[in-house]
Formats: sequence, structure tokens, C-alpha cells
Amino acid sequence: MSDLVRVGLVGVGIIARTHLEVLAEQARISLEFTVDPHLTERTAFRGTVPPHYSALPDALEAHHPDLVVIATPTDTHAGLAAQALTQSSARVLVEKPLVHDLDSLARLRSLEGTADVRGRVCVAHHFAFSPEVRWAAEQIADHPDWGPVTGITSAFHDPYVLRGEQAFASYISSWMDSGVNQLSMLARFVELMALTSVRHMDDGASAWCTVAYRSRGTVGTARLRTSWLTGSSSKETLLTFGRSGVEIWIDHTAMTGFAARGGRLLATHGHDGRTPRKVAHYRPLYASLLSDEPDPVLGFDTATAVTEIHHATPPPGADA
Repeated sequence: MSDLVRVGLVGVGIIARTHLEVLAEQARISLEFTVDPHLTERTAFRGTVPPHYSALPDALEAHHPDLVVIATPTDTHAGLAAQALTQSSARVLVEKPLVHDLDSLARLRSLEGTADVRGRVCVAHHFAFSPEVRWAAEQIADHPDWGPVTGITSAFHDPYVLRGEQAFASYISSWMDSGVNQLSMLARFVELMALTSVRHMDDGASAWCTVAYRSRGTVGTARLRTSWLTGSSSKETLLTFGRSGVEIWIDHTAMTGFAARGGRLLATHGHDGRTPRKVAHYRPLYASLLSDEPDPVLGFDTATAVTEIHHATPPPGADA
């Protein structure tokens, strides 16, 4: 992208704060406008107050952004992305998940003939950019002798049980909320193939899913647990390399990790203790997004694979 990047921000809610904080760190960013029909106060950005609009088409008629960031409720993503694609030439970053159902994904795909959907649409799969995940990916790339990833176990817990019905209204279910984070994170390590089973429990507050993947020519199974029945947030992933006996343990909450073989510690990853978790995710995400060749994990193809698995129904005979 050019030296000066003109950004339009759509949605000025909680997640937008992280976007604004990271964008403000980069001198090349100019916040051209904000859009939010529910905003009561205009948003300040590095000492200025950009123009605000209640509808994206009005903003796009008055401005020519290089990047449109969509940080709104998921069920609005497809429509807003379509507007940005057809009424501007901007790259479009959509907060995860890309869409809320497969029909919306098909709607975006149908624009490919008139807009460069695959080239312009990116999705903020921020867990794939977390420090511990990037460290683990570097370890795997640097040690082909470890062989393929033969097993994955990932558990994402959030303390939403106390929120009651509010949690379901906001996040639908634990799988709908955390599953996209698990899948997009795993896309950093393996090629996701298909959902092989899914079991929803506790009226949607918990889930147990299995997903087939391919790693260096070998097919494996990822076991994914999501739950809101917890006293605090806890997110962890274990990658096993059965042929070499190596294991990589990743703590996403603490942003730490280690690799070991039997009783031998092979490598470790720590955190500086000062950088907030979301900022640590979005800084490298934006560095990639604003480059000439964004990381494929941000791309529409990865989002399509994640969305299709995330919203898939299990095959006949599988645990449903």
C-alpha cells in the first residue's frame, strides 16, 4: 500500500478501540472517517476528530479510503463488505468471523465477477498473529525433522456463565464465539479439511468438536473444546508430533509456550508482561495487512475454509 493509508472505520464499539489504538501508533495512517448509526459522540484520533456518518455509502461518496475496517456485529458484515467492495477500491478488513452464515458467504462470493473479492477482502483472524502462535509456527518451520503434526487438542474457556442470556444474545454459543478463533489459529499450522463431529452441550454453553486436517502429507484430527462454564479465561493448545515425540504447549491467555521431547525442554517463549493481549495480536496483523503481500491467513480463501468448517453439520453417522 502507499506511504499514506487513508482508513475508514465502520463500527465504533468495544473492538474498535483496539483497532484505533494500533492504527494510532503508525504515522502513515490517516483516519478519514467513522461510520456508526448508534454513535452519540464523534471519535477522536491523534488529536483530530474525523468526519462521522451514519451510513457507509454516504462516507464512501465523500471519501476515497485505501482501507475500510468493518468492526460491527457479525450479521452486518456481508452487507457492509459488499458496499465497500462495490462503491470503493479500498482493501477491506472485516472483523472475525467474516459472516454469520453460509448464505452470506455465498453472497460475497457472488461478487467475484465484479469486484476482486479474493484480492481485497481480509479477515481479522487475530489469534493467528498472537506472539505464542507465531513463535510455535517458527519452531515448526525451523524443525522439519519433527515431522507432521499428528495430533491437536485445543481448549478455549471464557467466564461467560455469569452473563446468562446476555452471553447467548451476544455470542450465540461457545462454539460460534470461540470456534472461529481456534480454527483460524490452527490454520497457521495445518491445512484444515473438514468438521468430522460436533457435540453441543449445556444448551450451547459448551461444545466438543473434531476437525480433520493435513500436515506434511499426513491426515490428523484436532480435538476442540469450547466452554463458558469456567471461573476465568483460559485458552490452551497442544500440538503433538508423534513420529519424533515432540510436543508444543501453547498458553494463549499468558501468550507463552514451550516445546519438549520427553523430559527434555527444547524451546520456550515468554511475554514482556506489558503489552495487552489484543494489542499484541493486532500490531503484527496490521503490519501484514498494510504490506504489499498480506499473510494468507488474513485472506478470503482462509476465511472461506474457516467459515465452511465453522458452520458445517457433521457427516452422516458422526457424533452430532
